[in-house]
Amino acid sequence: MTTLTQRLFGEGMVSTAVSGILHSPKATIGLICCVLLVLAAIFAPLLAPQNPYDLMQIDMFDAKLPPLSESMNGMTYWLGTDAQGRDMLSAMLYGLRTSLGVGLTAGFLAMFIGSALGLLAAYSGGRLDAFLMRLVDLMLGFPTILVALLILAVLGQGTWKVIMALVFVQWAYFARAARAAALVEVNKDYVEAARCLGLSRIRILFGHLLPNCLPPLIVIGTIQIASAIAAEATLSFLGIGLPITEPSLGLLISNGYQVLLAGLYWISVFPGLLLLTLVFSINIVGDRLREVLNPRLAK
Repeated sequence: MTTLTQRLFGEGMVSTAVSGILHSPKATIGLICCVLLVLAAIFAPLLAPQNPYDLMQIDMFDAKLPPLSESMNGMTYWLGTDAQGRDMLSAMLYGLRTSLGVGLTAGFLAMFIGSALGLLAAYSGGRLDAFLMRLVDLMLGFPTILVALLILAVLGQGTWKVIMALVFVQWAYFARAARAAALVEVNKDYVEAARCLGLSRIRILFGHLLPNCLPPLIVIGTIQIASAIAAEATLSFLGIGLPITEPSLGLLISNGYQVLLAGLYWISVFPGLLLLTLVFSINIVGDRLREVLNPRLAK
């Protein structure tokens, strides 16, 4: 853990990444959007005008009101209401919180599992390496959404079930990247010195190899978090993702899609724009990180 911390902060990887992002106006705007959206998700209960899950705060007589409408009690619905009478701004803030939570959790779990298996394959070699890489090839040969659909069709709806499905379809990307980076490092002197000192395999993998394989993993992790958010929204839109009691942005879009052609555009369009902004901002930051943390592109 100390070596990992030194690699991130002591050797300036974080400062290099932040400096590289701030030197690009496009990436800076993307980073600002990401930070604002994360803060909005964290403080959603404080920012939302109402709790969309509290039935005592919802009035069915306020259903399907257009943006800037006022309720009978004087409350202004800045983005209108949905078919259940929920304030769309509040529903979007809570939906953003759910989507970000699922995407970040799935991304970090997939990064941990895939990186560990990739490092193990590169360090061990032989049959274990061949077996893990053939398994990775098999996973990457199937469409992500199709595999997630099959898993959720068996497991059913639920937040952790969606996270498990996303981890299952994403770990292979990290495993291949970690193995490729570790193959360059595994024959260097510091790894051989660690072996001669009798350090355990886990300490060599996570204390020595992992810190030197971080740049590509960080880039892929950023992209895969955005992919996880988009995949979760797709699954929820299809009705097999998160349950109705925990609506995400995809489920909000699905609720408004049925009445989109009836002129009630705000129920589906506003959550869609928020989802687009979130995924697009993360992708911009990830693309800039790829340029900054890759020595060849940086030159």
